[in-house]
Amino acid sequence: MSVNPRHKKIWAVVMSIPRGSVSTYGDVARFAGYLRCARMVGSALRTAPKELKVPWHRVINSQGKISFPSAGEQARIQKRLLEDEGIVFLSGTVNLKNYAWQGDLDSNLWRM
Repeated sequence: MSVNPRHKKIWAVVMSIPRGSVSTYGDVARFAGYLRCARMVGSALRTAPKELKVPWHRVINSQGKISFPSAGEQARIQKRLLEDEGIVFLSGTVNLKNYAWQGDLDSNLWRM
C-alpha cells in the first residue's frame, strides 16, 4: 500500500500536539505546509495506520467543537479522550484560547 507523503506530514504534525492541547484542522494543515487544506487533514486522519497511534482526538474544528455528529459514538469517544487529558468543554465547545497548541511551524515543515 502506497502512503500519501502529504498524509505523512499531517500525521507528524498531529503527533506533535501535546497531551492536554488541541489544534484545528486548518492549523494542522498550515503547520504541515498545506494552507487552506483542512479537509485533507480529515482524510489523512481517517487513513492513518492504527499502529502509528496518531492522536486524532486532539484535532477539532475552528469553532472549538468536535466535528463528528454530536449523538454519535465517535463524538463521545473523542470528547472522553479530550476530557481525560484535562480539556474542558463548555456548552460543547473547547476554549481555543486556553487549549490551542501553537505549534512550531519550522520544525513541522522540515520534519518529513
